[in-house]
Amino acid sequence: MLQTLHSRIDSALLSPLARKVRGGNLTYLSPAKLRSLEAVLRRVRRNGADGDYLEFGVALGGSAIMIASGCPAGRVFHGYDVFAMIPPPGPEDDARSHQRYEEISSGRSRGLGNERYYGYLDNLYERVCGSFAAFGLPVDGARVCLHKGLFEDTLDPSDNRPVAFAHIDCDWYEPVRYCLDALRDRLVPGASIVLDDYSDYGGCRKAVDSFVAETDIFRVRKLSPHAVLERV
Repeated sequence: MLQTLHSRIDSALLSPLARKVRGGNLTYLSPAKLRSLEAVLRRVRRNGADGDYLEFGVALGGSAIMIASGCPAGRVFHGYDVFAMIPPPGPEDDARSHQRYEEISSGRSRGLGNERYYGYLDNLYERVCGSFAAFGLPVDGARVCLHKGLFEDTLDPSDNRPVAFAHIDCDWYEPVRYCLDALRDRLVPGASIVLDDYSDYGGCRKAVDSFVAETDIFRVRKLSPHAVLERV
């Protein structure tokens, strides 16, 4: 009952943009996560962190639209996704992750608003581009860029452009750890990483915990409703 009350409060306090994104069935993020996401974006700007804004795991584009909307002038939003069926979990992932993937791969996953699950759509990339355009954010390859493919194929390890914000929403251990390692030296002081699945999937939690244990340049700001790391 208390959880339901908190959810109602979070829903009532959503920004107009977050409300529109949720109303359009463009995000799986809960109201609490959406509010926290926007709070982190505001903190990054207050910190004066100067860099690009990234998302790994775009899905239907809802949170990506919110992040791109908050990206300062002169900086670029980059969204990375296979825009198709997600890759399977690996040996570092927990049973829940493997069960979830079995549900998806067997065709039994349900989409938002009784629509078809986004991973089954043949035109997901085009649909996401259309959603961006509808929010006044054309995917122009200049201010807004979408990169289609596996992260290891689309995220250039030699890219050293500064990053101020990253939202990592890719479920399993291997992709989460890959993104963290790739971003380690690109995050500027005051930058933040939001890790959506920290409390949902064991592999993500393991990747984050091991990463934090191996470096002293990030501090954990919060672990619920998602994990937030801040570059010191």
